[in-house]
Amino acid sequence: MTNQVITQGIATQDYCVFGLATYFLREEGETKEVKIIEPIPSAALEALFKGIPTSYEKAIALTIGEIIEEDKLIKPSLFPSESLFCEDFINRTFAATRTYQTKPSAKELINLGDCKTDFNYSTERKRMLNNTNIVSDDDNVKQHPNTHKRL
Repeated sequence: MTNQVITQGIATQDYCVFGLATYFLREEGETKEVKIIEPIPSAALEALFKGIPTSYEKAIALTIGEIIEEDKLIKPSLFPSESLFCEDFINRTFAATRTYQTKPSAKELINLGDCKTDFNYSTERKRMLNNTNIVSDDDNVKQHPNTHKRL
């Protein structure tokens, strides 16, 4: 595969890490588990190696050309067939790739082509895809009566 420039500063041979994350989708009162493939920026990858709880089951280091071909997405065989690509995958991938370009030492955490699965995987704090935040008057913070007074 030749190293073709895809977009400004990003080429097919550039390094990026992609994670398989567990999200949840609320449908008709039920919560359904969904597996999502998303790029992991270098700072987030470093945090995962420090043992923080994460919704990532695995992380795989690939070249951009292995997962994006022109404007088509290619699902690597290491990801389950039922997994989905995250929203705005291509732009998020380019942004994550730039983080590895500016911090090349992060590439040493997972070698190109390797898959890491021993993260502190936890779904205790559920990542919701279609969560709507309804704000009510009860959410208002009560302020001290002298907050806006000139004393």
